[in-house]
Amino acid sequence: MIVISIRFIGKNTSVGNGTVLGNNVKIYGSTRIGSNGFIDNNVVIGYITQDKLLKIIRSGYAGLLDEIIDDISSGASIGNNVIIRSGTTIYEDTSIEDDVIFGHNVLIRERTVIRSRCKIGTGTVIDGNVDVGMNTIIQTYVYIPPKVRIGSNVFIAPRVVFTNDRYPPSRRIIETIIEDGVVIGANTIVTPGIVIGKEAVIAAGSVVTKSVEPYTVVAGIPAKPIMSRDEYEEKKKKYELNHIFPYR
Repeated sequence: MIVISIRFIGKNTSVGNGTVLGNNVKIYGSTRIGSNGFIDNNVVIGYITQDKLLKIIRSGYAGLLDEIIDDISSGASIGNNVIIRSGTTIYEDTSIEDDVIFGHNVLIRERTVIRSRCKIGTGTVIDGNVDVGMNTIIQTYVYIPPKVRIGSNVFIAPRVVFTNDRYPPSRRIIETIIEDGVVIGANTIVTPGIVIGKEAVIAAGSVVTKSVEPYTVVAGIPAKPIMSRDEYEEKKKKYELNHIFPYR
């Protein structure tokens, strides 16, 4: 059996020693990829912003599309020991630090920073201009728009949605801050312009409309305080020791 590997590696791209590249990988611009990484099949790194895409359409560029994109992409920065699974696209002007792991079909838009040892789940969209701190876990199908700042050691469960516009669609996009050690349960909606304080916990299915004090657990629609983080940790210990099913 003959296996054909189709790739496009930009003329100014560098790939570190020991990094594995799959089939149909496209890497554009001055992208720097560290050592001992894994770039799966059908991954794109250094894709161009919409402004540059429109420039291609309007300016009548001629030639192979990969070569055109390569010429105008600023590239991305990918650290050492990074795993990027199939179907993932990472835009230009993005920085991915060491030991980050991506699921399948993740989209990371421009001007995003993901710091070391993070895990980004399958189908998650980080829509650009987002900062994610170290050791943060973002699970499957999370949506994060521009101007969200996420601290270190944060846990974000599946299908959490952040927003950045209180009166959509408006011309004012505002910031949301998630401080270190926060836990956000599945299917939570976080409205814009708030701060979720250090070590706070948001129960699954909540709608967070106001800032949350540090070390506080909130739940409901709208989310309101129900206990302290210390109480939550005590309940978690009892839960971990309870092997009765179904849980009561």
